[in-house]
Amino acid sequence: MKVYPLRFQPIFKERLWGGQKLKTVLQKNIPYGAIGESWELSDVEGDVSVIDNGFLKGKTLREALNTWGAELLGSRNFKKFGYSFPLLIKFIDAQQDLSIQVHPDDALAQKRHACNGKTEMWYVMQAAPDAKLIVGFNREVSKELYQEKLSQNRLTDLMNYEHVQTGDTFFIKTGTIHAIGAGVLLAEIQQTSDITYRVYDFDRKDAKGNTRELHTQEALDAINFSGEKDFLVDYSRASDKPNTMVACPYFTTLYREIASETHIDLGQRDSFTIFLVVSGQVAFVFDGQHEKLQTGEVILVPATVKNFYAKGDNAKVLEVFV
Repeated sequence: MKVYPLRFQPIFKERLWGGQKLKTVLQKNIPYGAIGESWELSDVEGDVSVIDNGFLKGKTLREALNTWGAELLGSRNFKKFGYSFPLLIKFIDAQQDLSIQVHPDDALAQKRHACNGKTEMWYVMQAAPDAKLIVGFNREVSKELYQEKLSQNRLTDLMNYEHVQTGDTFFIKTGTIHAIGAGVLLAEIQQTSDITYRVYDFDRKDAKGNTRELHTQEALDAINFSGEKDFLVDYSRASDKPNTMVACPYFTTLYREIASETHIDLGQRDSFTIFLVVSGQVAFVFDGQHEKLQTGEVILVPATVKNFYAKGDNAKVLEVFV
């Protein structure tokens, strides 16, 4: 069976803090409730993506991996990850503030949960005029001061707030305490992991009057208390060429502004490539296949697909590979 670029059915996650922008802005077919997350490409146990195009339609990402292996992942990635997919791609709509939380690194996650840590990046797609993100502490903080403020429900005294607008990009290392603020719609690229330590949830309750579980003790060994300010990504936005945003051991993300017809040559890349459309519409023209994507849609290009065209009118696209 010949490999071809894959599209997937979104996996919707109802969240206490979710809103309606995934439906109203990204045109997702939301069936119910306040949806906070749309998982676009996932190999998380219990939430494996289902293919939505071609002869594998209705099959899962794992079935595609079992069918194509290195042809899909790339030979180097296949040696490292086997029949597992290393990245999780989401769109997140925060109508309310998310909890203040932290993710463990690989070593701690493997020790405690036998899974990966969670390094991630955010691209802000839309933000209310006063929207903010919490990223890290506002200064170097001792573990003792952190615990004192937490016990007093005054953890926000120590938080670093970043006002954001469309296009702002943040690289969130494991150990960085963080929260997405109300009014932010963003794309998230991360390791395949669903491990989160929630440390403060603003004392809010769900519809049944229950507070959400906190993981304050587990988080202590995961948090970086240094107050480093190394998270804001500065990147070029030149048209019709790839612009590096983030390059880390877990993924590389490029920014493309596709103003016309652009030839994309991946001949030197031994990896799958994911394209996320974060603004506008793009038509990808592969050998015998034409895929039109709008804002909020994702396509996975197998490693053996090397040459194709993208046609857009100042569309903004994130290109991700490992």
